[in-house]
Amino acid sequence: MARLTINGKTQDINVDPNTPLLWAIREQVGLTGTKYGCGEGQCGACTVLLDGKPIRSCRTPVSSAAGKRITTIEGLEQDGRLHPVQQAFLDNEAFQCGYCTPGMIMGAVALLTSNPRPSEQEILRGMQGHICRCGTYQRIVAAVEQAANRNG
Repeated sequence: MARLTINGKTQDINVDPNTPLLWAIREQVGLTGTKYGCGEGQCGACTVLLDGKPIRSCRTPVSSAAGKRITTIEGLEQDGRLHPVQQAFLDNEAFQCGYCTPGMIMGAVALLTSNPRPSEQEILRGMQGHICRCGTYQRIVAAVEQAANRNG
């Protein structure tokens, strides 16, 4: 049994403590926005925020997340309003197939939290490790720039 706080809601789930957080989120809690990509923590599709810091949920055991705040893509919108990063991704058509998008958005949220006004180079560095098979990187950078301008 593990007690997890996901998107502000605390719940007990019956899962082995060594289970990757990704599978607890998707299969036990039913939040399927967080994606399985490579299973090795390399692609970023499974990125969630743990106490505000981006982590690869495919490589993080549930036991490491217990007692901490977990935020998934579903937890970003507030009162029916998209998070500025989510809106910027839509405005800039920063996705094609959309599979990487939740992880990209979570990475961008973390980047903008730590650096609200990043340069293009800082965005490129900050988003390293998030792989988009469709190659929409220019639109992703534009979306992060737009969200940074809205945050200020």
